[in-house]
Amino acid sequence: MTSARNPRQQQPATKVKRAARPVAKPRIALALAGGGPLGESLEGLALTRLDHYVGVSAGSFIAAGLANGMTPRELCAAFIENDHQASEVFDPAWLMVPAYGEFLRRSVMLPGLAATALWRATVGRKPLLNALDKLGPALPTGVFSNEEVDRRLGLLFSKAGRTNDFRELKTRLTLVATNLDSGDAAPFGQPGWDHVPISKAVQASSALPGLFPPVEIDNHYYVDGALKKTLHAGVAMDGGIDLMLCLNPLVPFDATRAPDLSMAQRVMRRGLPRERQAIPRIVDGGLPAVLSQTFRSMIHSRLELGMKHYEHAYPDTDIVLIEPDHRDAELFLANTFSYAQRRQLAEHAYQKTRDMLRSRQTTLSAKLARHGISLNLEVLEDSRRHLVSERPATTRLGRAIHSLEEIMEDLSHALQAPAARAARRSTSLLPTPG
Repeated sequence: MTSARNPRQQQPATKVKRAARPVAKPRIALALAGGGPLGESLEGLALTRLDHYVGVSAGSFIAAGLANGMTPRELCAAFIENDHQASEVFDPAWLMVPAYGEFLRRSVMLPGLAATALWRATVGRKPLLNALDKLGPALPTGVFSNEEVDRRLGLLFSKAGRTNDFRELKTRLTLVATNLDSGDAAPFGQPGWDHVPISKAVQASSALPGLFPPVEIDNHYYVDGALKKTLHAGVAMDGGIDLMLCLNPLVPFDATRAPDLSMAQRVMRRGLPRERQAIPRIVDGGLPAVLSQTFRSMIHSRLELGMKHYEHAYPDTDIVLIEPDHRDAELFLANTFSYAQRRQLAEHAYQKTRDMLRSRQTTLSAKLARHGISLNLEVLEDSRRHLVSERPATTRLGRAIHSLEEIMEDLSHALQAPAARAARRSTSLLPTPG
């Protein structure tokens, strides 16, 4: 966790004034580029009653839930634990459904484009690579469909006490996407942008190019909001904010300073040979590791520049940035689309965040106290606290059985999804009485 320094804190008179508990209710905002908050450790902070929420990319899911009054515990149950006995479940496995509609739309173009490419390569005597460029429009813009994001969140936010309409929220919510044609940020939820359903804005803000197709809204196409900026925290601070809490989970992994390489060995995909489990160098992880490191580095470099800008542009706002340890191999290597690993990853991030809060309680407490917030040290030091329940596996045989159970759980989860979709399609085809 790092904190942006406030230049005005250098003035002694200002220090004395701001050290006292504020008389008026402080204006607090939360910007999420991903991850989720740890509200139980912060006394005096109600995470469901902040003044402004800003969500970008994966953080738009959490921001939309908090703005709708869903507690961190409820969000964990819906997005992480996926207890199918519960009434509310949002399963990330739904995001692994191939984008069949996109494939079909693009394939219709293929015959005409192929004929054009063939003509250019033969009659037109163009170089082969030049001719093949004509086939580009036939390539899908995304591998997986994200249509379930809109549909499932629409149902989730339509329950009593919640809303899928920005204008009906009791607080301010801004979900940022990027206009694919102009490259401009699209602040859904702001005036002029608040007519779009919250669920559709989440779908657009989290549409990572190449992985998901762009999302069409009002005859424009939108993709992941992180393409423009990482946090977009200025959207909230422009309206006047006393304390800006920023969460960014995407940091480059520092393999040269990893405290325990055996950690990397333990968290690689199950079933790989032992000699392929350690990644002392990023290149040893192959293309996925290289692309992940590249993306994280680009995102983080922009974030660092943005934080420096915020210091000077908003001197009256205290800014707290929370990030994972750059040496944390488990966060870098984990497969977040795995049903079993998702729980393990959430618990790991929970415990690591608790460690950071404990280690930096002195500097952080002083800044939070100005806004009537304090760290709950009793909660932070309670070693019995967990985010998700863990099944015991103390022996080697127990760990092997536990690993096998996780694999079977992942497989079962993957097989159930197509069957459920087929059942819904068959039900929709049944004749309607009358």
